[in-house]
Amino acid sequence: MPQTLYEKLWTSHAVAELPGGETLLYIDRHLVHEVSSPQAFASLRDAGRRLRRPDTHLAVADHAVPTRVRGGEIEDPLARAQVAELEDNARRFDVPYRPLDGDLQGIVHVIGPEQGYTLPGMTLVCGDSHTTTHGAFGALAFGIGASECGTVMAAQCLKQRRARTLRVDLVGQAHPLVTAKDIALAVIARIGALGASGHAVEYAGPAVEAMSMAARMTLCNMTIEAGGRVGLVAPDEVTFAYLKGRPLAPKGPRWDQAVAYWRGLRSDPDAVFDRVVTMDVSHLAPHVSWGTSPDEAAPITASIPEPATLGEDSARRHAEKALAYMDLRPGTPLTDIPIQRVFIGSCTNGRIEDLRAAAAVARGRRVASGVRAIVVPGSTATKHQAEAEGLDAVFRAAGFEWRHAGCSMCVAMNDDRLAAGERCASTSNRNFEGRQGPGGRTHLMSPAMAAAAAVTGKLTDVRALTAMPATGPVEEMR
Repeated sequence: MPQTLYEKLWTSHAVAELPGGETLLYIDRHLVHEVSSPQAFASLRDAGRRLRRPDTHLAVADHAVPTRVRGGEIEDPLARAQVAELEDNARRFDVPYRPLDGDLQGIVHVIGPEQGYTLPGMTLVCGDSHTTTHGAFGALAFGIGASECGTVMAAQCLKQRRARTLRVDLVGQAHPLVTAKDIALAVIARIGALGASGHAVEYAGPAVEAMSMAARMTLCNMTIEAGGRVGLVAPDEVTFAYLKGRPLAPKGPRWDQAVAYWRGLRSDPDAVFDRVVTMDVSHLAPHVSWGTSPDEAAPITASIPEPATLGEDSARRHAEKALAYMDLRPGTPLTDIPIQRVFIGSCTNGRIEDLRAAAAVARGRRVASGVRAIVVPGSTATKHQAEAEGLDAVFRAAGFEWRHAGCSMCVAMNDDRLAAGERCASTSNRNFEGRQGPGGRTHLMSPAMAAAAAVTGKLTDVRALTAMPATGPVEEMR
């Protein structure tokens, strides 16, 4: 029978079919960080077990790490304890570990692809919902709970229930300043925050094929914000070019063998999906969120909607509550909303392409008065590359703070958090109440849009801003 990519990945890792409709899946790779792993390691210690295959796990501290300074004792006691515990557990259980002060440290969902740990055709899990990111490589990747992390460590398998399938066909050619983040927000706004619940989502079509790996990772990363645990893109020449030469990718004859196998990892032409959604991105405008759920997003050219126009009672009630929390009024143009903070980073938009896009807007401009903006690379390797390209100098000259790698303000760790009432233009993935700090107000957007907000002091259509000449000392650095 014709199969979807998801079905091929599932079938190739099925160890046994279990009563009640569950399947025992073999897990190839497991990313470990300091927040979700303590319980998993404790379960091994309590049972007197070792890891079944230590070499298939990779540990790194990312959520709790400080980004203002690196080195010495971590100031926040909780963060300090979490990082120390991960280091100790990795040492005790022989898990490969990326130390905080090393060149390979970073956010799990950034360093996995960077180092070639993430490969097509694999099953990959992590105690983090944004593990969907790795599906951009044609890997069956999904987030799991702390107890499941312990199961993978002990047995290298998990019981899972097969998902339904949803294909999102993206057609047309987007404006150069309309990014994967804008497309993801548009898709979520269309199908809803639970629109992909119970589904594995495969992104396909000409617009996806034209995307870089960084863009595909952003798209798959946001799948969980539509309720889907799995996001997928079939591997192709773009994928192979990205992976070739990565430290943990196959080498020599094994590389050729791997690529030959990877080429078959795509949905059969006549495969049947449970649902299909088609979106033409040709006339899509940059999107920003206005509420407290990722599906409460709209084109930057729009105004805050009137809750009464949103259809179902639940949507209206949520919008009313969201607007009260966000302190916004229906009918207000999105471009009239001022901001006080800007965050560029996260596992969604902390890669080198994201920093380049933001720097292109910041070059020759200054952060607006009263705005505090920070740039947090997704990995130490990304930070070094950005510095080699002079991007850090562009950001600093424009008035941005240049930080070390980590999750930072995305999860409101250490001192990287909003004060109550502060409004932030953020490239992260969630805008729930208090996500970036108690009482903080988050507007999700792309790196270019966040940079545009930083230099204007309000939500801004970056397409209009880039039509204006940039002036100032940074312009001379080109």
